Order: sequence, then structure tokens, then C-alpha cells
Amino acid sequence: MVGASSLEMLGRWESPICAGLTPLSRCRVGPCGRACWRQPADPAAPGAVEEVAGQPGSAAAALRGHQRQRGQRALLQLYTIYLIRSGRFDKAPAAIARRYSDFEQLNRRLRCRFGCDMAGITFPRKRLRRNFTAETIAKRSRAFEQFLSHLHSIAEIRRSPEFLEFFFLQDLQAAQRLTCTGMYREALATWANAYRLQDRLGVCGSGRFLLTLAGLAVCHQELDELGEAHGCCEQALQLLEAQGSHPLLGPFLQAHVHLAWKVGKDKRRSEARLQDLREAGPPLQQQPTLKECLIKEPLE
Repeated sequence: MVGASSLEMLGRWESPICAGLTPLSRCRVGPCGRACWRQPADPAAPGAVEEVAGQPGSAAAALRGHQRQRGQRALLQLYTIYLIRSGRFDKAPAAIARRYSDFEQLNRRLRCRFGCDMAGITFPRKRLRRNFTAETIAKRSRAFEQFLSHLHSIAEIRRSPEFLEFFFLQDLQAAQRLTCTGMYREALATWANAYRLQDRLGVCGSGRFLLTLAGLAVCHQELDELGEAHGCCEQALQLLEAQGSHPLLGPFLQAHVHLAWKVGKDKRRSEARLQDLREAGPPLQQQPTLKECLIKEPLE
């Protein structure tokens, strides 16, 4: 469990030069550790399998069509993690894809910082032989789920930047790059996934989350979706309500006033807060816009 979320994991293959992935059956690993394979939406898709529940070899059947190497290129093994709200149907689960090396880096960073807490946590080892068999991938998927669940059970670790940013930092970096290059539709989808990840992890009051709202607002505005952009600014200003100063407060207020005027919403409260900022600090004309803040923010 992660926050109010459960983890759904899937081991799959990707060629380094492939633009997309062939659909695979999803594997939900429940509390009893039994794998339940479900047929993908497209029954004719390569690698599609009949529905099998907990039978030996089901993982191998699901992945058999994906163990193919082209020429001398090595295939890239990805593990997809779904963060789903527990206790109810989640129509829009957050998802990330991570390689073994990503988990390995997380393990290394946490052991450096939390040596005592990590002493009893087992990390799945890489095998020298049969490392890319379907059986190995299925076992490692379950092992990684147990690894993450064990990490989350330790309060200090689950609140650490190392653990949290394992889930959403790559999305933030990718969304920022897409925004900088003007690919707003693609950036919007990536910002939205980063939003869902942070929401499921319960870190909606952090600076990263405010930056995510800034990214959503900028992309919505650039795509002429002004109502959605206005809503993102309102949510950010609610989070900033108790803060007298924050680097993003002025830019969010200015964007909110402009958008409220565009969509015909009340802007008096934001105008009053802007006036308070003018009296307390430097001229607002010298402050960057929300988009400029977004582009300049270092994400490391």
C-alpha cells in the first residue's frame, strides 16, 4: 500500500527504439500473492492470452510474445506500477514505468540515508542467467511490489524525497521539457499523470505539487482551455492561502486575475491579495510570469 493507494505492477518488454508498447495483459498481485491475468482490450493484439487465474505458467503465456530480440539490440525490461485508490473503483489510475536500474538507484539512495531501517529490507537481485525469462519477470514484479510496500510501512522513508520522487520526478522533468519546447498537448498529459501520482501519494501540499498545478495551468491556457486553467490557479491559491509569501504566489495571482476576467469569474479577492503584495514587496512588474517560473524551475 502507498498512502490511500494500492500498487498494481506489470513486467513487460520494450525495444530501445520502439515508439510504443504492444498491449499486455495486466497482472494484479493481491494480498495472497496470486496473479490474475486478464485479456487485453484487443484480443487480436500480439501477446494476448486467454483469461487464466493463478495457474502455473500463466505469466509465461502472457509474456511469451514479447521476448523477441531484433538483431544485436538488447530489449529493455520495464515494470509498470499503477497507483490506484483503494476501496473504490479508480477510473484514472496513475501509472509509471521503471527499469530495474531505477529500483536499484532507489534502493542505493535509501540505504545511504536510512541504513538501520533498510537493514531488514530485501532487494531483488539481478540474475546472471535467465534474467529475462517470463518467470523471472513475474517473480521480480511481485518482489518489487513487496519492496515498495515494505518501504512505505516505515513512516520516515515514505515521507522522504528519495521515495516520493521515485514515483513522480521523471514525469515532472519530462513535462517541463515538453512545455519548454511548446508541445503543450503532450506536456498536459504528463503534468496530469504527475498530478495523479502526487494525489495518490498524499503529497498535495508540497512545492512539487504547486509546480504541477502551474504546469497544468500554463498548458491549459496555451491550448485555449481557459476554464481548466482558471481552476488550476484557484486550487493553487487555496493551497497558498495561509502563506504570506511564496515564489509562485504572485505569478498565480496575476494569472488568476487574468483568467477570471477572461472566463467571467469573480477576481476581487485575487486583486486584493495582489494589492497586498504590491505594498509589501517589489513591484509585480519585476516578477516572472507563471510560465517563466515553470521553465526556470530546476528539477533535479
